[in-house]
Amino acid sequence: MEHLKTILLTLLIAGGAILATAKIIDGVARRRSASAMAAGAQSFLAALTPEQRAKTVFDFADEQRYDFHFTPRPRKGLPFKEMDEKQRRLALDFMKTGLSQRGLTKATAIIDLELVLRELEKNPVRRDPELYYFSVFGAPSTKERWGWRVEGHHLSLNYTVVNGQFVATTPAFMGTNPAEVRVEGPRKGLRVLGAEEDIARELLRALDEKQRGEAIFEQKAFPDIITMVVKKVDPLQPAGVAVSSFNEQQKKLLNNLLNEYAATMPADIAAERMEKLRRAGMEKIRFGWAGGMERGDPHYYRVQGPTFLIEYDNTQNDANHAHTVWRDFDGDWGADLLREHYKNSSHHQGKPSK
Repeated sequence: MEHLKTILLTLLIAGGAILATAKIIDGVARRRSASAMAAGAQSFLAALTPEQRAKTVFDFADEQRYDFHFTPRPRKGLPFKEMDEKQRRLALDFMKTGLSQRGLTKATAIIDLELVLRELEKNPVRRDPELYYFSVFGAPSTKERWGWRVEGHHLSLNYTVVNGQFVATTPAFMGTNPAEVRVEGPRKGLRVLGAEEDIARELLRALDEKQRGEAIFEQKAFPDIITMVVKKVDPLQPAGVAVSSFNEQQKKLLNNLLNEYAATMPADIAAERMEKLRRAGMEKIRFGWAGGMERGDPHYYRVQGPTFLIEYDNTQNDANHAHTVWRDFDGDWGADLLREHYKNSSHHQGKPSK
């Protein structure tokens, strides 16, 4: 435990809220993250014993790839708890390949919050920062398709790599409990997902009266994100205000909000995410809010476009327990990328795009 706490502390100190401005990335830059992921996975797997590899590696077509959850429950894969210090460092190096510095800071802080819950609940078995699991699906490669996941309480990062170039990053879940640390100690005042809450509220307040009336589609917030952990997400009923009615200031705030979510990933992947939204039509996006407007009120919001859905919910624990998720309607677990891969690869023709 002490070794893991030291590693996480090092990463948290190094972490800063930085974001490269999203732009169209050329093929070389786009392959950079995919190559780094493959190298990180190979180094991590090489350090494991045969028994550990057997727990970590699954077939790419295994249904386990779709079994994502964000509650503190037993999982398949290899947890920090079963790694030695060298393996933990390699696991964290591997995790870093799928995150920007901002994303890494958030992810490690979410893991660290288990220590806050342990102190509050006096339950060291249920609240354990060593119960975050690594899984690899298929053989890490710079040419073929494979996937990987890091998952534990309030963190589920799912990656699918296709042709050593294209990377799908959804479902992507981050949550925090507490959303704001209020107990005395070095973490007091910490709000790991504070920007996701604050920017959305700033956008809501920047709307005029008519727009705000359209944006607030329910007076009471939902008890959790609506999509939960279903395998296939379809667009929710259109709700909220259309971005086509936004002025320039409102559009800028929306862009800031979208960037806050996209920026958890490496810059090349974040840029691809944002470019995909633009291609589908930013004016087709809707921003919807449910619940109170004041900080501390239970609230929920969603941002939905033709290709994606972002949900945020903060209602539990007296509105001090936040859940966020990004889902792609046709891109979760790389479904769209894999369809093209199988279509264009002669040795895969005739095989279903799982």
